[in-house]
Amino acid sequence: MSDYLIKAIDKTKNLRLLTISAKNLVQEAQTRHNTWSAASAVLGRTLLAGELLAGAQLMDQEELTIRLLGDGPVGPTIVTAKSDLTVKGYVKNPHIALPAKAGGHIDVKKAVGQGWLEVTKDLGLKEPYTGQVPIVSGEIAEDIAYYLTKSEQIPSAVGLSVFVNPNNTIGEASGFMLQALPGASDSLITKTIERIDHLPALSTAFLAGMIPEELAESILGNDCKILTREDVAYKCDCSKKKYCQILATLKTSQIETMIKEDHGAELTCNFCGNKYQFTEKELRDIIQ
Repeated sequence: MSDYLIKAIDKTKNLRLLTISAKNLVQEAQTRHNTWSAASAVLGRTLLAGELLAGAQLMDQEELTIRLLGDGPVGPTIVTAKSDLTVKGYVKNPHIALPAKAGGHIDVKKAVGQGWLEVTKDLGLKEPYTGQVPIVSGEIAEDIAYYLTKSEQIPSAVGLSVFVNPNNTIGEASGFMLQALPGASDSLITKTIERIDHLPALSTAFLAGMIPEELAESILGNDCKILTREDVAYKCDCSKKKYCQILATLKTSQIETMIKEDHGAELTCNFCGNKYQFTEKELRDIIQ
């Protein structure tokens, strides 16, 4: 199944909903970073959140970065999503697996710990905007909803799910983001939240074959309108040219040390694991 995101609206046009299925995307991240179960769940959910936020808020050439800065064993989790619905991310400690909670679920809350959630948006203005809220749950979905409600004053409900197989491959990855528009009545919101509360677990539903369109109908009703369907993908935009520019920001003495001690340099991208080698000559050219 392809990875894609659906944008939908209810019949009253007062509720906006995004739903996503992105198993391949999260599997790409798991493969690149060799994440174990707990780290896979944390990174996967944050990648899904990035795509949902990007789909809801970004326009041409814009991007946003989520920083989940918890004190749990996975360490900080960083995800950057763009307006074209490509996303990249990493966790500081990818080799984290924790004892399962009751029911066999991954203990995402313990993996994340306490701390702060930051969302930085680069909207092409002079300075990026950053909103910050405390991590209130650690389950990530609730934290994203809290951020939207408190930092951006957008009443929201968010669901995120990543199912990790016993061999660490990804079985499914899905999610939704429901937002109330200014005209939404309390009764409409209450009725919709009741539908969400009666949904089966996302992992169960998507493993059984549910698709984003069906999830949208389950939340908004069969008479909801599907507005768009857009592909999503894991994609890193790193390059040797970009790392050359990074090296050029260093002090000359630092680059000279690389030449003297290592006879070159190797830089590794945190987001995708690609490695870039620089020879002594290339480093001297950068100094020049």
